[in-house]
Formats: sequence, structure tokens, C-alpha cells
Amino acid sequence: MNQALFDLVYQSVVRRESTYDGVYYTAVLTTHIVCRPSCRARTPNACNVTFYTSLQAALREGFRPCKRCRPEEGGCLRPDAVLAVQADAIMEARYSEHLTLEIIAESLKVSPFHLQKTYKQVTGYSPAVKLDRVRLEKVRQLLKDTDLAISTIGQAVGIRGASHFAAWFMRKTGLTPTGYRTQFKEEANHEPDPHISTYPEHGE
Repeated sequence: MNQALFDLVYQSVVRRESTYDGVYYTAVLTTHIVCRPSCRARTPNACNVTFYTSLQAALREGFRPCKRCRPEEGGCLRPDAVLAVQADAIMEARYSEHLTLEIIAESLKVSPFHLQKTYKQVTGYSPAVKLDRVRLEKVRQLLKDTDLAISTIGQAVGIRGASHFAAWFMRKTGLTPTGYRTQFKEEANHEPDPHISTYPEHGE
């Protein structure tokens, strides 16, 4: 499992979502217990987690089924959930392209109508909403961590044209890309230096 897909599934564990139940199984290295991603137990740290695509594989590695979420009950792979996971993986990997519903559907060998309907049934939102979320997260990272030109950042997430990109970002955040970057830098400049003590030295 690549890092992007791992992060995607792990976030469903953090949020206790059922999206990937039956698609992946959460194996906790510190307890040797395997759970559904939606398990209500305490969320394990990402460094202590590995994911399996079948319960049998986790059991063969010595993990025990969780007594709380009982992954062994009704644990068959749901085709609809598998399709949603595959669509997510495509969007995470190809967000910088001019990606459309038709292109994603063609990659998955299904019709755009079937993908739209199935994805929304599984996740509660459309592939377009998911793609926007992926791109928005990447844009925020680039605005915070780089000095790339705004137009370059737009191109990096598959949105051509600086004005089109700025309008899209404004709709999503209420700020222009430049305004967001400026606000972040101002907030960062006002954060106290962790190396400077805010307490008086002895004798002051």
C-alpha cells in the first residue's frame, strides 16, 4: 500500500467511518488485534498500524479479531466500497491532471453514471467533491510551504488559468490564494519562539 492510500484509509480509522469496512482491516501492531476501520475503540497511532485486504491474511500473521467490532462477522468484500476506494486512489495519485468523472470511470472500466451513483452511496458525496478536497489540501500545503507562483500552484493541482484557480480557491476558502498565504505567514510570525522562555530567569 502506498503512502497516499495508507493516509486515506487511516483517516477513515481516525473518523471511525465505515467506508472501508470489508475492504481493509486495521491490524494494530502493539496489541496484535485486527479491527474494522470503523471500530469505536481508541484510535491507534499511525506508526502502529498496518492494513490488510483480507481478514484471513491478518489472522495468518497472528492478529486476533477485535471483540468490540467483530471483523469476522459479515466481513465480505463489498464491491461498491472497493470501487470507491479505487476511485479515491486514482484521485490521490492523479489530482494534477485534468481529471473528469469520465476519465476516472474509464480507468475503472465502469460507466460514469454507475461510478457517480455508487461512489455517492458509499461516501455520501460525489467524486467531484472528493477531488476538490484532495486538490484543496495540496494547494494549502504548497501555499504554506513554498514560494511558488500562484499560477504554478494552480497548474500543479490540475487547474489551468490563474484567474480560474483564484476564483475556485475563493469559493472554497473565502480567501484568495495570495490572501491565504499572507494570513498564514502573519500567523506564523506571531507564534512565540519555542526556544525563548516566557518565564523570568532566576534573579530577575
